[in-house]
Amino acid sequence: MADRSFLDWPFLDDHHRLLAADLEAWCAANLPVDHTDVDAACRNLVTRLGADGWLGHSANMERPELDLRALCLMRETLARHDGLADFAFAMQGLGMGPVTLFGDEQQKQWLLQTMAGTAVAGFALSEPASGSDVANLATTASPDGDDWVINGEKTWISNGGIADIYTVFARTGEGPGARGLSCFLVPADTPGITIEERIDVIAPHPLARLTFANMRLPASALIGTAGKGFGMAMAVLDIFRSTVGAAALGFARRALDEALGRVSTRELFGAPMAAMPTVQSSLAEMALDVDAAALLIYRAAWTKDDGAARISREASMAKLHATEIAQSVIDKAVQLHGGDGVRSGQMVERLYREIRALRIYEGASEVQKLIIARQILDGVAEN
Repeated sequence: MADRSFLDWPFLDDHHRLLAADLEAWCAANLPVDHTDVDAACRNLVTRLGADGWLGHSANMERPELDLRALCLMRETLARHDGLADFAFAMQGLGMGPVTLFGDEQQKQWLLQTMAGTAVAGFALSEPASGSDVANLATTASPDGDDWVINGEKTWISNGGIADIYTVFARTGEGPGARGLSCFLVPADTPGITIEERIDVIAPHPLARLTFANMRLPASALIGTAGKGFGMAMAVLDIFRSTVGAAALGFARRALDEALGRVSTRELFGAPMAAMPTVQSSLAEMALDVDAAALLIYRAAWTKDDGAARISREASMAKLHATEIAQSVIDKAVQLHGGDGVRSGQMVERLYREIRALRIYEGASEVQKLIIARQILDGVAEN
């Protein structure tokens, strides 16, 4: 059983503690799921998460805000039990993030479906030449009468191929670079959208490359104001970046638990592994890293929930540190398992594959360092 003492920290309120306990019980009864058919597993997870009410936390019909501490707790808990369940939950929130924060009443009707688990959401931002460099995206949306016509390509799109609805970012040209981007709500059955390629990765998830060829959208598909898409993307990532750190924290906690179980039951040289000073040193480092990551994550989430307009520095610190230390914690767990640590199907082997992508998506570690540095340099300039 993972350490739960962090739930008593002052960053969290009583309703967060109740949420964590209820979700823990649900996960114990329902996870992990069979990953043999990843597409089917993801659709089934979205359905079940929606039917049992968990996706109600992924969006907000009434206000342009989300309970970030709840999202972090949920991603941490789900990831600790099943990485695919975390993915299914997270993408409903990220995919509909622009609608929750900036959508109108008509567009928010889609939230009723994504929260109920009857529609799968996708977030289409990355392109072949613009992953972390969002301002460089090349997909275009051109006005044509009352419509918009979209042409271009998106890649590494989570839920690509199974999503029912996408939020798509495109260049509308109100200004150069970041000043000329907009966001659109695109049903997956819109003529002109094609799934060009399904992308296989080391920890299987539904991923795809999409193309748009003269895809026509009504004026009502534009989310918010034309030319404000970059700010929308950053606002959404500002929120969900902390939750990526929370998912990494869930993986790290599970790795630590697996390591503790291993060293407590296995003997080496006539004594329990747990009695060896080198093993104890590894366990101490793992526990320290886990707690430090948790502090950064829930600091960021509390700061946002307490009313901060933006938490770029806090979110980047949380995401950077949590994903990097999770890689280290999991690696130590693999080492403590010896040969069994790299046996296909072992929990620590699965965690080893699951964690790697988190250091890349929603802003690679190197990009997080740039964000943090710019934030602290701006602080110096202001003083």
